[in-house]
Amino acid sequence: MDHGNMGHGGMDHGGMDHGDMCNMNMLFTWDTNNLCIVFKSWRVTSTMSLIWSLLGVVILTAGYELIRELSRRYEAKVQREIDDLPRRSAADAHAKSKTIKAAFYAVQVFYSFFIMLLFMTYNGWIMLSVAVGAFVGYLVFGNSTVTKSAACH
Repeated sequence: MDHGNMGHGGMDHGGMDHGDMCNMNMLFTWDTNNLCIVFKSWRVTSTMSLIWSLLGVVILTAGYELIRELSRRYEAKVQREIDDLPRRSAADAHAKSKTIKAAFYAVQVFYSFFIMLLFMTYNGWIMLSVAVGAFVGYLVFGNSTVTKSAACH
């Protein structure tokens, strides 16, 4: 059906506020015009808000490395304690630590999916900030060998 000759002149678009729209891309871009980052309220409106947002992404991503390091340290501490206990007590200690390990794991999964959402803005600036945050986070917090990948979880 051809709609080319249908007139839309009588339609009133005056009540629509197009300034509140988020720019959603499904293709890689460097454009920051009306860029919303994960939430509608986290919007880039100026150069300064872009800089603050990029810094926030770096800090968030570095925080992921902190959580990973805390998890590794907790697991190493528990393993040292278990190694020093008799077999029956070791089994009890292992069972008790499993809940805390599971909590660390849940936080890591949630955090990694949030970072994935940041990356899925398909904005080059945000993607670079995620990479810089991972770099900085590993420099600051990565005191152990890399035993877990940075994949979604």
